[in-house]
Amino acid sequence: MKPIKSRVHSDSRLSSSLHRAAIAVVATGAIAAQTVDAHAPSHIVVVQPKDLPQLVRQPGEAMFLHDTIDGRTLLYVEQKGGGQLVILDVTDPAHVTREGAAQLSAGEPFDFVSELGEHQELIRFRQSQTDAVLDLHKADAPALETVQGLTSRGPTELLGTGGFTVTSQVHANADATPPAARDYQVVDTADSKEPTLVQTVKQVREEITNDETGTTFLLANDGLYLIRRPDQETAKWVREMDRLG
Repeated sequence: MKPIKSRVHSDSRLSSSLHRAAIAVVATGAIAAQTVDAHAPSHIVVVQPKDLPQLVRQPGEAMFLHDTIDGRTLLYVEQKGGGQLVILDVTDPAHVTREGAAQLSAGEPFDFVSELGEHQELIRFRQSQTDAVLDLHKADAPALETVQGLTSRGPTELLGTGGFTVTSQVHANADATPPAARDYQVVDTADSKEPTLVQTVKQVREEITNDETGTTFLLANDGLYLIRRPDQETAKWVREMDRLG
């Protein structure tokens, strides 16, 4: 089974095991915007929305990572109130490319809950609190599949990778409020006498990390940001060369 990527929301911390290059991310309600000179030496690289494909230079609802059978890692960014999924190839964080955009008939925003095997993702609608399945057999053309007759709106429990149960609850939560946005400050502490502030990213709604490359994706009001760790990217490339050798 393929390694599972870490899904961390905006109110969580980054992993503490950051090897040589440590990222200190401080989430606050109101932080004055600060930007460090992009030419300053750093073991952390922050990629801004203006350096990414046009479609992710705008707000999004949620996102998740998916490994394809041909070895790619795709990032899906939900936009337009659940009506569109932007697909990026983030296999190489240094060369992010657009794979396409799929239109969905969701009708409302939703959150990504968990993988269901290798080709499906469990989602939950924010307003109705009902569940559905995102079919990823065609990775560049995902399709939304509702479950006919599913009326329970309670906690979801996975049955391995082949299904899930939904338990009814007395008071359904119809709160459609998205996760609270926060400001993130990215600090580089590697091989320096003093920690260096690399970037402040304002109004982050969600974060997600690819453990294989060490890349953290921040979904902010002004678009998608990447926090790259080139040392870990190189280590991944070396491991792959060793396996091939």
